[in-house]
Amino acid sequence: MPAKSDPALRVLVVANQKGGVGKTTTAINLGTALAAVGEKVLLIDSDPQGNASTGLGVGRAQRRHTLYDVLMGEKRLTEAVVTTTVPGLDLIPSDPDLSGVELELGQHARRSFKLRDALEPLRDGRRYTYVLIDCPPSLNLLTVNAMAAADAVLVPLQCEFFALEGLSQLMRTIDLVRGSLNPRLEIQGIVLTMYDRRNSLSEQVAGDVRTHFGETVYQTVIPRNVRVSEAPSFGKPVLVYDLKCAGSQAYLRLAREVVLRERLRRNTQLEVS
Repeated sequence: MPAKSDPALRVLVVANQKGGVGKTTTAINLGTALAAVGEKVLLIDSDPQGNASTGLGVGRAQRRHTLYDVLMGEKRLTEAVVTTTVPGLDLIPSDPDLSGVELELGQHARRSFKLRDALEPLRDGRRYTYVLIDCPPSLNLLTVNAMAAADAVLVPLQCEFFALEGLSQLMRTIDLVRGSLNPRLEIQGIVLTMYDRRNSLSEQVAGDVRTHFGETVYQTVIPRNVRVSEAPSFGKPVLVYDLKCAGSQAYLRLAREVVLRERLRRNTQLEVS
């Protein structure tokens, strides 16, 4: 049985303050891939645009309760869970009301810890082994709540010219959250997305990121793949839309790498204790 300091549930926030880096795509498909390798996964859509909800085929009519209701204290987190068509993958959906959370919570004493408090009943890992939180591409109260609730951050990074500049901003944000709200927050890893091996810039960016961040960068890279781009319009993860395509296989490799890192982390903690 895991020690109290090492709960069975792992909460990973998928974050990057820069938009268009494949963040929501990664959240959807990594969640699906983790479920495919036997994990029990809850995906929390923390972006008012609700793209993760739409990408999993959960329409507006199915979103009777959302993350907004949870953060405002109107519903328990388990009451907002929607079962997706992917076995082993559940969803807390989003809606546009989330954009007003910052104003509505005002000066509430625990405004930055609403999501952490809501997740506490799941920490024993009996219902889920992983929670993934898809954040908006900005540093607002939703992102702060996600990082305050998380054990670690998973960073999707597009293979483009300004990638490292945006990443340095995110690292500063993580340091701020670690210093003021969540001292246990770690970086689970950086995943290179939209990689095009025919483009020398992709290779250069990948090399620069690996030089700067070493083993923090996953070995798996997510290729630029048309099937990955098409899947959300059908309300499906790419693994369901086309399991054999290069994007699906990359996300399966990424899921195995994430699980392996978590096992190594846990084994190291057990040895130390």
